[in-house]
Amino acid sequence: MTQPQQRIYQAWKGDNRFFFGGRLIFGPDVKSLGVSVILIVVPVAFLCVFVARHLRHRFRAYDAGYAILIMAVVYTIYVLLLLFVTAGRDPGIVPRASHPPEEDIHYDDLSHDTPIRLQFPRVKEVIVNGMPVKVKYCETCMVYRPPRCSHCSICNNCVERFDHHCPWVGQCIGKRNYRYFFLFVSSSTVLCIYVFAISALYIKFLMDGDYPTVWKALKHSPASLALMIYCFICIWFVGGLTGFHTYLISTNQTTYENFRYRSDGRPNVYDQGCLSNFQEVVFAKIQPSKHKFRAHIQEEVQAPPANDAGEVEDELVGGPRAKVGDDLDIDGDLLKISQWQHNHGDIDIEMGGGNAN
Repeated sequence: MTQPQQRIYQAWKGDNRFFFGGRLIFGPDVKSLGVSVILIVVPVAFLCVFVARHLRHRFRAYDAGYAILIMAVVYTIYVLLLLFVTAGRDPGIVPRASHPPEEDIHYDDLSHDTPIRLQFPRVKEVIVNGMPVKVKYCETCMVYRPPRCSHCSICNNCVERFDHHCPWVGQCIGKRNYRYFFLFVSSSTVLCIYVFAISALYIKFLMDGDYPTVWKALKHSPASLALMIYCFICIWFVGGLTGFHTYLISTNQTTYENFRYRSDGRPNVYDQGCLSNFQEVVFAKIQPSKHKFRAHIQEEVQAPPANDAGEVEDELVGGPRAKVGDDLDIDGDLLKISQWQHNHGDIDIEMGGGNAN
């Protein structure tokens, strides 16, 4: 009986966690998502049970008190949806290569008596908005990272427009989920302000009634006091994040770029002006994922046999034509070189251009 063909998510080389048959992709620290849900749901539940229900009949318009309760529940659901959309989608993972880029490789000192040596630049330059930008080679993914891309050590993937890995979301924040992350953070700030304001309003109603002092009102409703303290602390956190990311969007930066390059004094080649930056980050169409996680893995096409002499010739970038004596073509040769380097350590791969992360 033939074995069922594997799907891409089942043989995934990153450290991500997949759910619902590969339909949702999370980071390896997806359990922290539960903590974030608790931090959102529990305060709103306390608000509904101990505060908002007492305000149902406090307004002349009978429905206004119920509107406070309904608004808290609906807006909380909206915030949770933003959280799950941010955490459960591909953040912009760059597909891996099966071998190093052939066009940038040249062989050095090839003979049967010396180990194979491969040389290719670790850093290349590309032009972005008329300015040169350095892109780096990722040894794990075996690709030159696109501009603004970085390899996340937690998820073990290269992510386009990498911003940061958020432990509260349990996912990388990148090109395809940054918009939802920003909406989640800013909406959480509004939710904190709402809970704080409703709790303070209830204290005000108590002071206008049978509890004329602040102390007596707070003593009568300790839940309101706890919620105001909790929201005051959270506003500093999520409100600060909202302000920081608003600044990043207005200048078209990422968190990674801001912390890493702010002291270098290099010009920001991505800044197109405040309005254009917001248009690009917040309103532009999100590109589809470069991965079909539920697709079946396709077997690699076998390379044609070597010539009669058992040698393969290839035009090498940056050097003369060289012969590799073997019964493999260039693709099979590169694949085995990559495997031998990891398994036996008998191949020396030299990276030009200096060290870079």
